[in-house]
Amino acid sequence: MDTATALSAPSTLAALTSFAFVTSITPGPNNLMLLASGTHFGWRRSLPHLAGISFGFAVMLAAVGLGLGEVFQRWPALHDGLKWASLAYLLYLAFKIATAAPPSAHGLVAGQGRPMGFGAAALFQVVNPKAWAMALTAVTAYSDLGTPALTAVFVAVNLPCCGSWALLGEQMRRWLHRPRALRAFNWAAAALMVVSVLPVLQS
Repeated sequence: MDTATALSAPSTLAALTSFAFVTSITPGPNNLMLLASGTHFGWRRSLPHLAGISFGFAVMLAAVGLGLGEVFQRWPALHDGLKWASLAYLLYLAFKIATAAPPSAHGLVAGQGRPMGFGAAALFQVVNPKAWAMALTAVTAYSDLGTPALTAVFVAVNLPCCGSWALLGEQMRRWLHRPRALRAFNWAAAALMVVSVLPVLQS
């Protein structure tokens, strides 16, 4: 590593941390699903969902850093197909959230009285347009830091940021005990989830 690279590394790391924070804390499918999960099931029961998001995104980021992003550049049609498949699945999840009954009657996402689990949350990252956009941008802009450093920073920042949404959802339960209020929340969360990925899908 030359002197210029050594001197720029701290500032690059700070920029990456800021990028990871902004992209992780802002609304997106993961955060809005965690918000709904925290509201319906509580923060503690949403922890496997949260851990799955963090693990799934870490694997995605590592894969992109190791060359998966070049596949999309070589075959743009594959990227376009993934975007449309992602939109279809997100619309399905939004419908499930919008029509979710109180947790005592039906589950929110899993459909069986429990929140999304670790494996399902990890696999969901494959069809999460915002996650792909975050991973591709991070690897392109901060490749000098190396894939292990990129992944470590994102995991350290992403986990508490996403977890705060589940915690917020749990805190909102006190205002959503009435069926009408809960229904309004479900529809609002579903609509925001779809809206949050439209700019990514149009890129």
